[in-house]
Amino acid sequence: MIQMENVTKTYTLRKQQVIGLDDATLAIPAGDFVSLVGPSGSGKSTLLLMLGGMLTPTAGRVLIDGESLYDLPADGRARFRKQRIGFVFQTFNLVPYLTALENVRVPLYLAGVGGDDQLERATALLNRMGLGQRLDHKPTELSVGQQQRVALARMLANDPAIILADEPTGNLDPETGEQIIRFFEEFNAEGRTIVMVTHDPQAAERAERTLKLREGRVVEDRPGKRMLQVA
Repeated sequence: MIQMENVTKTYTLRKQQVIGLDDATLAIPAGDFVSLVGPSGSGKSTLLLMLGGMLTPTAGRVLIDGESLYDLPADGRARFRKQRIGFVFQTFNLVPYLTALENVRVPLYLAGVGGDDQLERATALLNRMGLGQRLDHKPTELSVGQQQRVALARMLANDPAIILADEPTGNLDPETGEQIIRFFEEFNAEGRTIVMVTHDPQAAERAERTLKLREGRVVEDRPGKRMLQVA
């Protein structure tokens, strides 16, 4: 269970106070698939960063499975992220001088996994992403869609229970974006909780639930198209 309790985040920009989140309260049960929508500047990315333990709230609490994330010391939050949370970004954030296989091995190496096990798991994940013939290719030798699939494989390396995605289809053509959303549906069917920021209405509808933000507030909470079809 992910919870936000009366969370506010303010910034100071050019001596002016800017509200990123305004008294946000929400609950996301384990295994849910939630899309965050709203205009630019509405607080979507701020909310996502807070759920990932990367942006301290000005007020309020963020809890994951009852544990207050920002009551942990910085190194405790880092360990929590490494063990429990996977991140997917619009810009992929692959290491440019590493191959696809080496990029996926990085989180496994940082987690202390042995070399043979790193190789086995990273290879299996890239095969799952349909990249078994691209293991030794560097990011510049891959298409944009292939780079995003490498990023998905890397995100899965430490088997996270929670996936936080910021515009995962934003740089992709519609066909490739559809492929990425199908992978997210697979990950969710495996029991992972997914929170996805998107400007794409069709991607948002594929979630089980959509939260709409405006000016730092959650102004709408509705079931996604997939849940309406099930109902």
